[in-house]
Amino acid sequence: MRAGGLRYDDGELKESFAGVYGTEFAGGRLLVGANLQGRYNPKQKSSRRYGDSPENNPNYATDDFDNREDQSDTRDGDDTSLNASFEKVFDNGGKFDISAMWVDTDRTEDERSFEYDDASATSGSVVEGGNLISDNANVSFIDQTNYNINSGYELPLLGGTSKFKLGYASFEESVYEQEVELDTSELPMVFEEAEETVDIDDKEWSLQWQHSLLVGDSKEVQFGAFVQGKERDTAIFVAEDELEKDFTNWEQFSQNPLILAGFNNEFEPVDGGVNKLEEDRFDLFALIKHEADVFSWEMGVRWESTDSSITDTNEGVTAENDYDFFLPSAHFRYSVSDNGRVSASVARSLRRPDFDYMTPALLEEELADNDFLGNPSLKPESSWGIDLGYEYRLGKSGVVGVNVFYRDVSDLIEIASTGVEGSEGEGTFVLQPQNTGDGTVQGVEFDLSTPLSALNMPNTGIFLNYSWLDSEVEDSFGKRKFNDQSDYVYNVGFIQDLPTLRASFGATYRNQGDAYGRFVGEEVTTSYGADLELFVEKRWDDITLRLVGSNLLDASKDEVFNKFDSLDDQNNRAFDEYELESEEAGPVIQVMLRYAF
Repeated sequence: MRAGGLRYDDGELKESFAGVYGTEFAGGRLLVGANLQGRYNPKQKSSRRYGDSPENNPNYATDDFDNREDQSDTRDGDDTSLNASFEKVFDNGGKFDISAMWVDTDRTEDERSFEYDDASATSGSVVEGGNLISDNANVSFIDQTNYNINSGYELPLLGGTSKFKLGYASFEESVYEQEVELDTSELPMVFEEAEETVDIDDKEWSLQWQHSLLVGDSKEVQFGAFVQGKERDTAIFVAEDELEKDFTNWEQFSQNPLILAGFNNEFEPVDGGVNKLEEDRFDLFALIKHEADVFSWEMGVRWESTDSSITDTNEGVTAENDYDFFLPSAHFRYSVSDNGRVSASVARSLRRPDFDYMTPALLEEELADNDFLGNPSLKPESSWGIDLGYEYRLGKSGVVGVNVFYRDVSDLIEIASTGVEGSEGEGTFVLQPQNTGDGTVQGVEFDLSTPLSALNMPNTGIFLNYSWLDSEVEDSFGKRKFNDQSDYVYNVGFIQDLPTLRASFGATYRNQGDAYGRFVGEEVTTSYGADLELFVEKRWDDITLRLVGSNLLDASKDEVFNKFDSLDDQNNRAFDEYELESEEAGPVIQVMLRYAF
């Protein structure tokens, strides 16, 4: 059993309770569990916008200031889950297993934004010539329920072993969103209200058969088939209105714009918002593998065939998106010494388009001020990959390894601009997932995890993971890295055990490099602050008490936006807007008590 809680930077407390019970049942092993987890994420954002950038005007901050926006964004919810699994082995060598999980999520996302025409202003009420130019409130109520059931049966058959797997999963989401924005730049005030409802119903089933045969003393052959069906029903409706309010004493810190709205207006479906997606998949696969102390290998091939249809229910139009791929692979492992091993692999892999990307719906202001339009014709992303690695064991429990990889990617999936002006007018665009083209990714990964026994510190363990990435793809402006990909990311830390005190403590430090993204109309560079996590743990016979502090450096995410009205303006560096945005959430303290009996 586990019980505890989390305290956030703004003083909010969230609970965490869980329990797992295992026992013999009906000649097999039964496990049941339950979990209640409170979730909370209070983010504070600050944005400053300018009419030009430092690359054109070193004095942009004073000469070209446009507005400042302060925003709070709080996600507050609870996850409740139940799970169970049962496994039984039969006398004939067969084995049966079944597992199920149910998760319910209830979450509120609450945003409030104040926009000022002065860099340092905090006007409390609206008066003629005041500094508050807009006040926006947005709240979403989200209910999600998902469950899955998976079962398998393994038995001796046809001189080998066959395993049958059957699975079913369901996901339902209901979202009700309210938004009111006050334009307080002049009187009488104008306020716009909007409502949106989103209902998503996903269903998925799968069936797999896999047969294994031993060939000789060290080789095994596997082959089989996989069938899967997915279905999504989506319904997105909106209601909008615009009114004037003739008063001058709007108290922004004590009044919420939502109190002004007369909600429950007449709802209409968004363009493409009522739709049905269906995906049927059929795979065949086979492989042969050889296991030995010095040299092991595995070679296989998988054929995946997918038939998709996306129907815009309102328009009665159906788009087909069918494809099939052969995905060969080969893996090798060679022990060069008692402690060292070289591994290598060549494989082709497939990344299917996400259903959220394939929906034909047009969602206004979905991506900041830009609109989002799904792409039913989106192709899957495929890649050929080569990996080469070396792993060396340090003592009884330590390991150090390095891996070099290369990926040749076809039909890279990225968010791109359609070039069409967005619903917010000049400077905004309709964005859409598109196949950017072909590109390459390469990198190096280094891992170290070991106790310091060689330094006579067997109770001290250290770990380090470092990844360096590079990529290249070509867009309308020329060559660049894949959008929003950092150059590097690393984790480093230690764990110190205190056997006499039956306690331990440790720390983890994480950091990653800047990321850059570009499409027509916008360029963004993102910088991430470092994250530090510390823990202290005390153990008794059956009880463990653990204290964890996360985000102790109060890391921020800082973004620089270059925005343009057109492709020509972007090439000529004629800015529509230059924006600096910073976001942070604050440290989190967690206390957890575990009891095993």
